[in-house]
Amino acid sequence: MTETQAETGAETLFLTSEQIDGLASPGDYVAAVRDGYRQVGEGAPAYPRQKFNRTDPDGMFTSYAALLPDTGAMGGYMYSSGFGAGNAWFMTPVFDAESGEPLAVLDGASMNPFKTGAAGAVAVDELARDDATTLAVIGSGSQARGQLHTTATVRDLSDVRVFSPTQANREAFADEFDDQLSADVRAVDSSTAALDGADIVITATKASEPVFDGDDLEPGTHVTAMGQYQEGSRELDTATIERATYVPDLRERATYDAGAFLAALEEGAITEDHVHAELGEVVAGEAPGRTSDEEITVFDSGGTGIETVAAAYMLYERALENDSGSTISFAPASEALTGRLP
Repeated sequence: MTETQAETGAETLFLTSEQIDGLASPGDYVAAVRDGYRQVGEGAPAYPRQKFNRTDPDGMFTSYAALLPDTGAMGGYMYSSGFGAGNAWFMTPVFDAESGEPLAVLDGASMNPFKTGAAGAVAVDELARDDATTLAVIGSGSQARGQLHTTATVRDLSDVRVFSPTQANREAFADEFDDQLSADVRAVDSSTAALDGADIVITATKASEPVFDGDDLEPGTHVTAMGQYQEGSRELDTATIERATYVPDLRERATYDAGAFLAALEEGAITEDHVHAELGEVVAGEAPGRTSDEEITVFDSGGTGIETVAAAYMLYERALENDSGSTISFAPASEALTGRLP
């Protein structure tokens, strides 16, 4: 339990998406998530997501977790997507890593693009060239927004090209960010045009097949792929994986649900040793990041409890400072776990 909780005797904090909005800037998310990955790189536990699928109605239930001892928090995500309602709900519990007590429950939907974007931005900061200024974004939805907001905090972007299949969507995205960023943000009519001269490439799509030709990548490019995390679907082709220094969010995930890596493995283009390091190892200095200006690097992001817990705890602290949210009560097992009828 935090000092604030101990002093006030506060119960578990509940934060709605509306209450979360505005509590933190993209840079705040990046700082929190960077420290979370540093802790995992130094040995803190985090594991890939578990996915439970059903058909009729079609849907997926997902969960993942992490324990961040220096942050003093543990927890993760549980969310449903699809099913009969055709929608998604994100629930984020946060526990005190010392006492084990529940600190907060967050409606995790509104923070999702920013905490996921923050993981991508940390990877850009570690793996992209220091002088990278030109960015290609493939995708124009909420996750692409989160990636661009956060990436703009770690590199001084001058030129951003956006491609997605629907012209109206990519143009609206470009107009939105051209007003918000100092960079020149414009829509282009193909992924090839987006990649031309790009220092950084971000893919944030629902595509199940590669969204660009890996042979089009210029030496020195960094790629962050975050739209696919299941076997049989991929945003990156085998050429991209084979050419790149490959860094996943979690090493174990590369052979579990990283579709692009698994496809390259199946085709015999790489072996499991092609994993250079996981992101936390690079952040913690346990493994090198980029080693030359000519190197192509890839960060394969599937979503983990690392960025979730780091961001959620940061938001919890901000909410306490701003006296935001409401409280709910959880009975400790020593009181409620009796097996007796009322």
